[in-house]
Amino acid sequence: MKLHELQPAEGSKHVRKRKGRGIGTGNGKTAGRGHKGQNARSGGGVRLGFEGGQTPLFRRLPKRGFNNSVFATVFAEVNVAKLNKFEAGTVVTPGLLKEAGIVKNLHDGVKILGNGEITVALTVQAQAFSKSAIEKIEAAGGKAEVI
Repeated sequence: MKLHELQPAEGSKHVRKRKGRGIGTGNGKTAGRGHKGQNARSGGGVRLGFEGGQTPLFRRLPKRGFNNSVFATVFAEVNVAKLNKFEAGTVVTPGLLKEAGIVKNLHDGVKILGNGEITVALTVQAQAFSKSAIEKIEAAGGKAEVI
């Protein structure tokens, strides 16, 4: 088989039905909506979760508890192995990490995690560090500074 011979499996592709194009086409006049009624109207239909006027399930169920996701601190996480990219003696800041493409979004700050090995002596400035990350940075001759 060659690239120009590739075809989708038989029956996997369907031609979209173009509605309202005359009665002879098989889906004209009411375009599959039936006669009159709320669902036949343009903009008609009911909202998500509507149960015909009966109190919907999401209102019948009790709302309990508290979700901290809105207030939670979200860190951009960086493993120490990624810091080997920098030259010895560099002061690594969150801005520098973003500039180097290691971090995409800074969120509420950067947390350095201890996955991998670091071989370069760096001064790393971040909002948070894991214990293992601090140990590995200092073992390589660098410093971990919380900002």
